Amino acid sequence: MESVAVVDTRSAIARRFELELDQSYSLARAILRDDSDAEDAVQDACLTAWRRAGSLRDPDRFGAWFGRILVNGCRDRLRGRQRQQVRAIALQAAWHGEAGGPDPALRPGASDPDLDAAFDGLDPDHRIVVLLRFWQDLSLDEIADRLDVPLGTVKSRLHYALRTLRTDLEASDGRL
Repeated sequence: MESVAVVDTRSAIARRFELELDQSYSLARAILRDDSDAEDAVQDACLTAWRRAGSLRDPDRFGAWFGRILVNGCRDRLRGRQRQQVRAIALQAAWHGEAGGPDPALRPGASDPDLDAAFDGLDPDHRIVVLLRFWQDLSLDEIADRLDVPLGTVKSRLHYALRTLRTDLEASDGRL
């Protein structure tokens, strides 16, 4: 039998889901760049949060707690997708002699192909930090809290991500 505290926490979580669903989907969509994957990631995060309701100690920290669950789920999906893409590209190249690319409309820099290509070159951890900082406009402390990593790790990931983007854009004659 569930404790009263867990039931109360789940009621509060259900109310917060309603308030933050659109923003959560937008973040997942920006990270994953696929509508279906974003919907699945948000649904999985909601289910995980529901199951872990007892681990939310401070209801005022729901956003960071749920954001961590969502971002970690998106990161896992990206890593799995990258492994699948490598296999699919190798197979397609073997069969057809060339590799297809993802839908350009799903890319964050769709109007700038150089930025888009540079963004695609980031590993999942770097991509997530860039999106949280510049797309969600979170502070470095908020990102560290959301990802449950030290502040120095966030600074390092952001530094290396921006350096990679800059290098890739300069190589393609683009500008950051």
